[in-house]
Amino acid sequence: MARVRISDVAAAAGVSVTTVSLVLNDVESRISQETRDRVRAAAAAVGYAPSALARGLRQQRTKTVGLISDQIATTPFAGRMLAGAQDVARANEHLVFLVDTGSDAAVEDAAIRALTAQQVDALIYAAMWHRIVPADVKLPADTVLLDCRPADGVTGFPSVVPDDRAGGAAATRELVEAGHTRIAYIDTDEDPGRPIAADLRLEGYREVLAASGIVVDDELHVHGETSHRGGRGAAERLLDLPSERRPTAIFCFNDRMATGAYTAIHARGLRIPEDISIIGYDDQQFIAAEQDPPLTTVALPHYEMGRWAMEVALGIREGGEDAVHQMECPVVRRDSVGPPPAHVAKPNRRRTSQHTERSLSATPDR
Repeated sequence: MARVRISDVAAAAGVSVTTVSLVLNDVESRISQETRDRVRAAAAAVGYAPSALARGLRQQRTKTVGLISDQIATTPFAGRMLAGAQDVARANEHLVFLVDTGSDAAVEDAAIRALTAQQVDALIYAAMWHRIVPADVKLPADTVLLDCRPADGVTGFPSVVPDDRAGGAAATRELVEAGHTRIAYIDTDEDPGRPIAADLRLEGYREVLAASGIVVDDELHVHGETSHRGGRGAAERLLDLPSERRPTAIFCFNDRMATGAYTAIHARGLRIPEDISIIGYDDQQFIAAEQDPPLTTVALPHYEMGRWAMEVALGIREGGEDAVHQMECPVVRRDSVGPPPAHVAKPNRRRTSQHTERSLSATPDR
């Protein structure tokens, strides 16, 4: 079906195209009410719908937002983040132009220039992993950063990231409060690509142990690649320790590594959580809740971060020009955390009881 044009309305109403434009855009003029009524009736009769983009350009608003990301299609978290942003945009009658750059700098630069040329009302620059945006990325002023933060010295970009330090603390506190004192941390590999979140979660882990009067044991801090295989290998090294030095609980950097720890534990004929407790991180869909038993984990607030970024981009909330907003990562309790095994439960409970009050008061919420 051919698109109905303004000239069709003009022909149906017996007036000029200029008259139709003035009437349909409610421009003040000397056009009579009778003519105005005739133009609107003709527009309805021929099924004319004015261009929202053209009307927006006249008002210096296009009702569009550009969202550029590095890896939208290949990560398990993108859907929730984008859903949060889309829900806010839709509620405020904005259309989102989404560009997946595949982490290609040339594609990213071209996308930024193209969206700027389209005069989008706002731009959101998203990352699928908490990272630093290099200073040489040429972003328009007032761009909102989602799941990333600007490099040191770069100003003018409000950003939202998960509070990974507090999340690591919350995971560790969950195990301490269950009575554990030998708590391991299965960390990512130490290499140049190590994510920011790994060190932040490690800091939270160590803070809670120290606040609880538990000596940080480097033997219980092991590394692996961020996969099922990496988690299994790291857990096997922990299980190879002599029984008196073996952990009774493991905090894993992410849920995929936690599934590997499950495999290693089950292969030894041990039970979760009766023999050893596990807590993950991410609350990854189709993984965490599907384990046997279902995995207690820390949720990344992707939907909430997406909403925050879009609300700031549209001016619905204040983001703070140079503020990095850290969003809470709550514990999702399922069935993989319990008290230590019976042969160590009594001393663990006694030691924990001496320090629980100090832990709660010395480790503030972030």
